[in-house]
Formats: sequence, structure tokens, C-alpha cells
Amino acid sequence: MFTQLSIFSLSKHPLFRCLERVFFQPRIETPQMRASLSPPSGEIHVILGPMFAGKTTTLLRRIQSESCNGRSVAIIKSNKDTRYGLDSIVTHDGMKLPCWAIPNLSSFKKKFVKLDVIGIDEAQFFDDLYDFCCEAADIDGKTVIVAGLDGDYLRRNFGSVLDIIPLADSVTKLTARCEICGNRAFFTLRKTQEKETELIGGADMYMPVCRQHYVSGQVAIETARTVVESRKVGYRTPA
Repeated sequence: MFTQLSIFSLSKHPLFRCLERVFFQPRIETPQMRASLSPPSGEIHVILGPMFAGKTTTLLRRIQSESCNGRSVAIIKSNKDTRYGLDSIVTHDGMKLPCWAIPNLSSFKKKFVKLDVIGIDEAQFFDDLYDFCCEAADIDGKTVIVAGLDGDYLRRNFGSVLDIIPLADSVTKLTARCEICGNRAFFTLRKTQEKETELIGGADMYMPVCRQHYVSGQVAIETARTVVESRKVGYRTPA
């Protein structure tokens, strides 16, 4: 009885009340405290369109702007693209910046620890694009700027560029100028008769076209292909 009374009396003492507030009250976290404990917030920005639409130029300008703002940056491209050498990205209008040429994005993971911004050019050539962007932005807090084709020469999905649109903070759809009529060009027309999806080339193989001239151009190319194949059959010598 004495012990219970003593504890009861002590609980009313001002010093006990002060200690109780310090040690036994639930901790209230402020928004600032929660932000300091949560992982850094990353971003994903996608730049897409047909060939010759200025995707790489837009990417390089964004990277230069981030660099001027004091952020550490790097640009990645696929080592499949050797048109202007492996250590540089060069636009069709002559703009140039150094880059990393790699076979896949996962091989770059160890190199981006100190980076703030990662630019990815010709992103359609990377099979691991989705997983890389998820991890870089969601877990590591990086800003990832992706530039790539939204479709192949048959206007079908090319690589994983369209797969990351649901992850993106922003999507920029660029257009070129139709090489035939000068109107806005949304599509890439392949001039040659090769049928593989991945065929790296420039103006010698591709041209930007509007919808009308894409359709008429495809008809013309298919007609020419049929004629060439029929001639091959006609010229075949008997065994």
C-alpha cells in the first residue's frame, strides 16, 4: 500500500511529468524530418520522335543546361552506334559532346554513383531501359533524360522507349520536316530494301516523311522490292 501510494504521489511531481513528456510521448515527425529520411526524388524525362526530328540536339541542350546549373552529368549511348566514333554523340547539325558507349545500361550502374543527371541517346537499342530508369530515378534519385525513336520504319514499337512513358515526369514528342513536301513529318521512311529492325544509318538510308508520303513511299518501296525479287528469279540459272 505504501509503495503504490509513493508511485502515485511521484507521478504527480512536476519533474516526473517533464520526464514523461520526453521519454514516453509518441514521436511526432515533421515533413522536414520525413523528407530527410526518405530517398532522394528522381525524375525521368522522355524525348521521342522520328529520325531527323532533333531528339539528340534536345537531349544535349538539356544536359548542358543541367551542367551549367552545377549538376554532375553524363551521356550514354549504345556501342552499336559507331557512326561518329564511340566516344562522342554528334547531332545531324554538328553539335557534339563526349559520351559513354556501352552494350547495356546495367554495365553503367557502378559509374553513376556520383552523377546527378544521366542522358541516354538512341535509347531504343537498350533492352534493359525500363529496369535501369526505375532503379536510377526511384531508388537512387537520379534525373534520367531519355531520347529515342518511338517507332521503327514500319511504325511499330521499337525497343523499350514506349514502355517507360508510364514512368516519365514529362514526354516530349518532336517532329521533323517531310523531305518530300516540307510538312510536319511524324514517321521515318527507310529508303533501302533491308527488312531487319535494327539497321543503323543516316540520310543515306532514311528520311522523315508526313503520313501521306509515308503511305505512298511504302507502296513504292514494296513495288520496287517485288520487281527486284522477280528479276532475281528470272535471272536464276538452271541447276
